[in-house]
Amino acid sequence: MCRWPRPLCCCRPISCRPLSVSELLSQQHLACVSNLSWSTNQHRAWAGEAELSLPGQRALPRVSLLLIGWLREGRGGEWRLADGSGSVRCELTCPSPLWMNRLVFLPHWNYIPHDASGRDQERGHLELIGSPELLRPRAEQGLAAGPGGAGLDGALSVREAAGVLRNRVRGQRVSVVGQVGSVRPLLEVAGSSFFFFCLVEDEQTVPVLVKDSNLWWSQCVCVGLRVCVTALRVCVLRGWRGNNVLCVTDRSQIHTGYTQHHTHTLKQTLEHTLSGTTHSQPHTHSEESEPPPPSPDDHLQMDQEEAEPEEDPVQSGVRIKRSRVISYQGTVTEVVSEGAGLYVLDRKVGLCLAYQPPGRRKLRPGDQVELHHVHFLYRPCPDLPPSMLCCCLGSSLRVTAFSRVGGASCDRSCPGDGVLPRLLLQNNRGVDQYLWTCHLASQLAHSLVPAGPHHPPLPQCVCLLSWKLSETLWTPRGPGPRDIYSEMLDQPHSCPLDQYQVDPCVPQLLSVSELLQSLSSLLPPGGSGLSRSQVNSALSWSCRTLTSDPGTGDGLRPRPLLLVGVLQLPSERSEFRQTLQLRDATAAVGCVATETREDGGQRAAFNTAWIGSLVCVRRFAMVTERFLQSEFPSCQHLDQDRFISHRSGRVYLQFSLDHLVILCPSVTMVTHLRMKGAEPGSDEEESSAMKKRRPDEAVSSSVTMTTLPEGGASLPCVTMVIKVESKGGVAWRNTGMGRDGEAGLELGFSATALLIGPVVSWGRDPRNEPMMEREAGPEREEKVLLVFSGVAARWFPVLQPSSVYRLTALNTQDPSVLIGSSVPGQRGAELHSDSSLQVRSDWRFHTLTRPLLLLHTWTQTPPPPVLTVSQVLDCRSEVVSFQGRISERVGLMARKGRAGHAHTGRHAHSGVRLTMCDQSGRSLCVYLDLSHAPYTPGLLPGNEVLLSRFLRKISRSGGVYCSLSPVSCVTVTSLGDSCRLAPPPPAPSMHLAQWASSRCVQAQVRGHLVCVLHLQLQWSCCRCGSVYTQVCSSRCGSSSSGFRSTAKLVMDDGTAEAHVWLSGQPVQTVLGLADSQWEGLQSAVRVRGHIQVRPRGRSQGTPGDPEDVLLRFLLSLCSSDVISRQLSLTCRKRTNQSSAELRRFSRGDRDFLTRLAPPLQLTCTHLDPPTC
Repeated sequence: MCRWPRPLCCCRPISCRPLSVSELLSQQHLACVSNLSWSTNQHRAWAGEAELSLPGQRALPRVSLLLIGWLREGRGGEWRLADGSGSVRCELTCPSPLWMNRLVFLPHWNYIPHDASGRDQERGHLELIGSPELLRPRAEQGLAAGPGGAGLDGALSVREAAGVLRNRVRGQRVSVVGQVGSVRPLLEVAGSSFFFFCLVEDEQTVPVLVKDSNLWWSQCVCVGLRVCVTALRVCVLRGWRGNNVLCVTDRSQIHTGYTQHHTHTLKQTLEHTLSGTTHSQPHTHSEESEPPPPSPDDHLQMDQEEAEPEEDPVQSGVRIKRSRVISYQGTVTEVVSEGAGLYVLDRKVGLCLAYQPPGRRKLRPGDQVELHHVHFLYRPCPDLPPSMLCCCLGSSLRVTAFSRVGGASCDRSCPGDGVLPRLLLQNNRGVDQYLWTCHLASQLAHSLVPAGPHHPPLPQCVCLLSWKLSETLWTPRGPGPRDIYSEMLDQPHSCPLDQYQVDPCVPQLLSVSELLQSLSSLLPPGGSGLSRSQVNSALSWSCRTLTSDPGTGDGLRPRPLLLVGVLQLPSERSEFRQTLQLRDATAAVGCVATETREDGGQRAAFNTAWIGSLVCVRRFAMVTERFLQSEFPSCQHLDQDRFISHRSGRVYLQFSLDHLVILCPSVTMVTHLRMKGAEPGSDEEESSAMKKRRPDEAVSSSVTMTTLPEGGASLPCVTMVIKVESKGGVAWRNTGMGRDGEAGLELGFSATALLIGPVVSWGRDPRNEPMMEREAGPEREEKVLLVFSGVAARWFPVLQPSSVYRLTALNTQDPSVLIGSSVPGQRGAELHSDSSLQVRSDWRFHTLTRPLLLLHTWTQTPPPPVLTVSQVLDCRSEVVSFQGRISERVGLMARKGRAGHAHTGRHAHSGVRLTMCDQSGRSLCVYLDLSHAPYTPGLLPGNEVLLSRFLRKISRSGGVYCSLSPVSCVTVTSLGDSCRLAPPPPAPSMHLAQWASSRCVQAQVRGHLVCVLHLQLQWSCCRCGSVYTQVCSSRCGSSSSGFRSTAKLVMDDGTAEAHVWLSGQPVQTVLGLADSQWEGLQSAVRVRGHIQVRPRGRSQGTPGDPEDVLLRFLLSLCSSDVISRQLSLTCRKRTNQSSAELRRFSRGDRDFLTRLAPPLQLTCTHLDPPTC
C-alpha cells in the first residue's frame, strides 16, 4: 500500500475518487479537468477567464478523480502513465527527466477523450497542467565521471565540444553542458526515429542527435534551457555531407537546470528533487524555467511597412519576397484546418505547420504556444491572415500551457486526414501555393459537399481535387527535393520557406450561390435629357456583363474567379431550357457554352461527354439581364419603385469549353479522352509520363477520378446511330396532355436526323464507345423526325446539326422501340414526309466524334449551306439559314396590360430586334417573337449566332429583314467579349446615287454640307415633352427638363443629294461650337424655352422677330463658312422615302419636264470629327 506524504494528504478533497487508467479510458467519454487543490470559487474564476478569452467555447468541466501511476517511455518518444490496468499517453509542457520511471500522483490534469474528428486511434490522452507529485524516491544515480570523462564533473563547454567534433577520436565519450539554442522536430525516416537539438555558447553551435531509447527527451529540452548531456560520442552524419555531430549512446543522460559554476549545486538540486518535496501548482515546474521569448509586439508589428520581409524585384506584377526568421509566443484562437496544419494565433496571425511532420497532439483553441526560428511571411495568400508564421524543419514549437476549453467541433471545411501535408511532402511546392490550395480545399468542401447530417464531408476527395486544380493552375515552382539534414543543421539556415511569391491576382473560388449574390444594380445613368418614353424604353431591357478576369474587362471581383461544378442537362425547373447548367451543392446556373471546331473556329457545344463531369471554369462571363415594365415620369424618379409594374432578372454564364479543367471526368468523358489519347488536364506527353510512374507515386501526381455512372451500364439496350441534319427551336407546343392545370402545353422541339445504320441490340450500354461495323448499314437516304417533349427536351443544348450521335433505349431488347412510324397515305397518293419517332424521357444520346467514325460516303455529306448577312440581303429565297454577329439588340415593348420580357413563360407577348452584321459591314434586322417560346440567353452584342430556317421578308420601304418561323432555331456559335465590345465592322462606303437604288439600310457617306434647312433648340419637360421654361407649359407639375437639339441638313457628294437628320451631340459638331459656347447657348435658350431657325435661301422662311439677337446669331452661324465643309457620316435610311416626282425647269423660252429622284432621307448615327 502506498501512503500519502503528510503535507499532501491534508489538501485532498474528501469527495475525490481513485481511478485506474483502464477505467479512465473506458468510462470517461467527455473532456474534463481535475484540480484537486482548488476550491469551487477558484475553479469558477478559472473557467470564467477561459470562456472570456475564447468566446463561443465552453470551459472543461471539473471532475474529482485521483490518478496514480508510473511515468514510462512510450513508442516514438511519447510519455505514458501506466498502472496495472493499462497506460495512457501523457502530454507535458516541459517535464523534468527525473520524472521518467517514477511513481507519481497527478493532482492537476486535463483529459481529452479523442481529437475533434474522433479518429484518434489512442482514444484519448492526458495533459499535465501541473507538476506531478513523486510518491517513491528512487536510488540516486552516480554523478561521478564515467569512462572516458563522460560524467558531470568532466562536462565540456560548447566551445570545447566544437573542437572535439573537428578532431574526432574513436571510442571517446564526452559530456557537454550548454544552453539549448534550437530544437528540431522528431522525424521518422526509413523506420528510424530521431531528432536534433543544438547547444549554443556565444558564436559556437554543437548539434546533438537523439534516437532510439532516448526519444522521450524531445519533451524535456526547450529553447533557452541549460542542460548537460553525458556519454556523447562523435559520429559522422552521411546525410549531412559527411559532417560530424554528437550522438547519444545507451549510457547517455540529460540533466536540466545545470550551472557550470558549481557542480555540487546540481547535485543538491537533484537530491532535493529525489526526496519528493516538490510543490504542486498548475502551469509550474520544479526545474529551472527558461527565459520566455519576446512578446509578439517586440517581433511582429502589424504595420505593413515594418512587417513586410525583404523582397526581390521582378519584372512582372508578381513579387518574390524573402521571409524573416523570428520567435513568437501567443494563444491559438482558431483552428482553420487541422488536417492541413493551419491555425490562427491571437486572432490576427496565421500559423502553418505543414512543413513539419505532424505532431501526436493536435493544437486546440486556447493552447499557449512558443515558436522559435519560425518564418514570418506577409500576405502570402490573400484568403488567409496577412501575417503568417510557417514552421520548417529548423523551427521549434512548444505548448507552454494547455487549453482550458474543450476540443474544437468538427468543421466541414477543415479536412482532418492530413492529405495535403502528405502531398506537400511528396511534391515540394511553394508555401504560397500550398496555402492557396488549403483555402481552395475548404471552399470546395463548402460548394461540393451537401450540408446536413445525412451528407458527411468527403475530406480526402476534396483535398485531392484542390491539389489537382492547383497543379493545373500554378506553374511548377518548387525548389526541388528537400534536404532534411541541411534544413535542420546548416548555418546559415536555408529551407523552402526562405522565399515566397506574392501575387495580387491569385484566382478566387466562388460557389454558384455566391456568384449569384454578387449582382449589382443595373439602373442606367440618369441622363437629364431623356424623355419619359425614352427612360422607360431604355429600362425595359438592360444588360451587364462581368468577366471572371478583371484584366479582360469589368470584373466581378478584384481577383480572377474560378467556378467548380458539374455540367448537367437542364432540368424541368431550370430557368433556361436551351442551355446546359453548372451545378454545385449550393445552386445551379445556366451556361451558354461553345467549343472549338477542328478548323479552329467556334461552334455550339455538342459533345455529351461533358455531361456529368466535374469541371473548373477558368474563364467565364456572368451576364445579368433585367427586364422592367415601368411608367417613370422622368429620370429623377428612378429610385421610386411605385412606378414599376413588373420586373425580373436572369443570370447566366458564357464560356468556352476550352477554358474548362476536368477535375473528375464522367464515364463517357474518360472514354472520349482515351480515344483522343490524352488524359484530363494534360497533354499526350504528360499522359505517357504518368503511365510510367509507379503505383505508389500515384498520389503525388495529378489525381484522376471518375464520377459514378448514372446507372444502366450493365443493362441490356438497343441503339441506333443517327446524324442530326437540322433542329427546330424550343417552344410551347400542344401535346394533348394536361399538366400543372394547363391543358396540353409543354416545352418541346423536333430534329431531323439521317439514319446511319440499323437498330442494334446490346447486352450492356456501349455509351460513346467507337462505332462498330454492324452499326453502319448500307448507304441509304432514310431520315426520321425526332420529337422531343417534356423531360426529353433537355437534350436540346447538345444536339447540333452535322453531329453524329448514338441513341440508346435502356432496359429493352425490342428493336421496334427505335423504329419511327410513318404517316399512312391514301391509294394513289405519294408521301414525301419522313417517319417520326417520339423520344422518351429515359432515352440517352451519346456523341460520336468524327475521328471515331467509319469512313462512309454519308459521313462526308456537306452540311446545309449557311449564308452570310450579305448573301441574305442579295438572295431571293424565302427561307434562309445564316450566321452573323449581333451588333445591336433592342427589346420590343409589349402591348399594354400584358407581360413583356419580365415573363419567360408561355404567356409572354414581347419580342427582340437584333441587328446582324458580317465582315463586310452590311447589316440586317431580325425580329424574334418570344410569345410562344422560353427566353433564349446569349443574344448579346458581340456574340455570333446561327439563325436556321428564318423567313426573309421585304419591308414597305424596300428593306430586307428576317422574322421567326415555327421551325426556326437560334444557336449561339461564338462568344464575343461583351465587356470590351469591339466595334462592329464599318458600314460599307457608298455614293448617294448608288445607295438610292440599293437595299442597304446603313452605309457610310462622305460629301459636302450644302446648307442647314432646319435647326431647333428646345428645353422639354421630361414627363410630357412640352416646352419648359421655368415651369412646364402644360402644367403637368414636373420639375425636370432636358435640352434637345435637332437639325436637318442638305448634303451632296456629287452623285446625288440627301437630307440628313441629326440630333444631340452631332448638332454641336456641325455648328462648330466649343463646349463652353454650347453651354452658353443652352442657357440663352432656357429663358424662352425653345427656338426654331429656318435659314433663308432654299425657299424657306424664318418665323420670329428679325431683331432677335439669339435668332440673328444662329442665322449667321448657319450661313457661315464653318457649315460649308466636308463631312463623313454613318447614316441609316429613314422609312419615309419619297418616290420620284415630275419637275418643270425653264431655260429661256423653253420648258423642260423631267422625273427627278427625291433626296435620300437619312438619319445620322455617327459623325466623324470634321477635318480642316
